[in-house]
Amino acid sequence: MKKKAAVLATEDNLLVDLTLHDFSAILLAEFAEKIIRPYYSGNMSDAVKDLIQKAIREEAFVLSHVKLVKRGNNSIKNTKRGTS
Repeated sequence: MKKKAAVLATEDNLLVDLTLHDFSAILLAEFAEKIIRPYYSGNMSDAVKDLIQKAIREEAFVLSHVKLVKRGNNSIKNTKRGTS
């Protein structure tokens, strides 16, 4: 277990290269024109890193709200039954 924790601690600094397969050139050109040039000064790497981080944060946000809604629905059901 300690060995695994040591490996995970160093992964924060691990840099990797990314290769895209079967990616439409038209889609990539449109992405570059509409997103990368105006918002990331043409830096594809910065754009991909930022968008991945935003997607992860958004997923966590959505998941937390889904849990709240589920809890809220359970409260409503219990209230209707008179068990709240």
